[in-house]
Amino acid sequence: MNSLVTFLPFIVLIGAMFLMTRSAKKKQQAAVQMREQMTPGTGVRTIGGMYATVKEVGDDTVTLEVAPGVHAMYAKNAIGAVLEDEEYNRIVHGTTDDLTIDTPVVPDDASSLVESAEDKAADEAEAKKLDLGKKDESTDAEPKADGKTEGKTEGETGAK
Repeated sequence: MNSLVTFLPFIVLIGAMFLMTRSAKKKQQAAVQMREQMTPGTGVRTIGGMYATVKEVGDDTVTLEVAPGVHAMYAKNAIGAVLEDEEYNRIVHGTTDDLTIDTPVVPDDASSLVESAEDKAADEAEAKKLDLGKKDESTDAEPKADGKTEGKTEGETGAK
């Protein structure tokens, strides 16, 4: 019994190592399958984050068109993801097939950020129309010569 308790941590450690290597192998096999899907014309993203189009696929290398007319040779292991055509066009060219998206229109210049004279005049007219409900106190109660207001005695609310 004592020997079993001594070997238990080693057994757990070996089991954890087995599970980790198994999941790493699955990820590696999935990456190999993904790289096998590359055909000329496919959009890809490298592990460095560069988007390009596949031009030619070799045994261990792949030729990518990184810009129109600019070709570069990469190792197959440098391909991080093979992208769907719609996703590649959306990222690289900024095109979308969904025309129902309502995106705000951003002006090309800063003219819309500057307030014009007409806008200022309209704002001032609006401010003059506003009545905040504050009345002039001198019209409500006239003070008498003894310092008391007319119609209010010292015990009443609002007396000075």
